[in-house]
Amino acid sequence: MYEKTFPNKRFKLTLEFIKKHIDTSESILDLGVENPFSEIMKTEGFTVVNTSGEDLDEDQGVFHKQKTTVVTAFEIFEHLLNPYSILKEIQSDKLFISIPMRLWFSPAYRSKTDPWDRHYHEFEDWQLDWLLEKTGWKIIDRQKWTNPVNKMGIRPLLRYFTNRYYIVYAVKA
Repeated sequence: MYEKTFPNKRFKLTLEFIKKHIDTSESILDLGVENPFSEIMKTEGFTVVNTSGEDLDEDQGVFHKQKTTVVTAFEIFEHLLNPYSILKEIQSDKLFISIPMRLWFSPAYRSKTDPWDRHYHEFEDWQLDWLLEKTGWKIIDRQKWTNPVNKMGIRPLLRYFTNRYYIVYAVKA
């Protein structure tokens, strides 16, 4: 359905993971401005409100203004300086987080053109799990997947076997 224009594998697996745990009657606060995946969630029948681009490290007021049953954070937490504070402020009872995992053979991502587009954190799975536990969340389900690229070389070959994305469904403990 979304094969031609979006990262098919990641979006398909993320959507399947969400649908496995919640239905379209849930209201969702998606951290980050409107994006292709939030549009996919809406097309699939979910009620989704996005944050408006505020710096969540500085301003977590959205968690008190938007009353939703679910918060989603897809590839957001690696950009934040202080994910601990944000996880503590979330008022919803359900949380979905996906992150690109730290790869031992590749440096942390940093855009050469956009000073805001960089990864402050690149987690290993145990680090995200520990952060969630410390902030009062209980992990119900988790999944990892690879992200092969159509390039030649050792790093692209390693991407066929090394998990790149990690998604977690958690509830307030």
